[in-house]
Amino acid sequence: METHERDAALNAPTVKVMTVDDHEVFREVAREVVQATMGFEHVGDATSGEEALALAESLDPDLILIDLRMPGIDGLETARRLRVSRPDATTVLISTADFESLPGGFATCGAAAFVHKQDFGPATLRRLWAEHRRRSEA
Repeated sequence: METHERDAALNAPTVKVMTVDDHEVFREVAREVVQATMGFEHVGDATSGEEALALAESLDPDLILIDLRMPGIDGLETARRLRVSRPDATTVLISTADFESLPGGFATCGAAAFVHKQDFGPATLRRLWAEHRRRSEA
């Protein structure tokens, strides 16, 4: 990160990130990536779509990382519901699946982007926020 980018990150508000995934291993990885990325704070985890909907109300995340395939409410439906209940939050679907194999409905679920889990890291996190943030800049 260049000096002017680092200075801007220090002066910018912290981006609150919530992870929604039924696998503990990915939740741990996501937590570590977020904590290692300047300007981002991991505020919580949900293990299901149902839990994510409840937690989003209390945690008020700016960015929500949602696993595509989960038991119960899947990632697409979770993103749809979060888009209604938390319109200022940016939702991103994350999966090991290829984009081409996504189920129908991706384009209308309200998710800002799709990311392969294996590609998720600090640079991807910063890029996602820079390209897709929804909250108004104060």
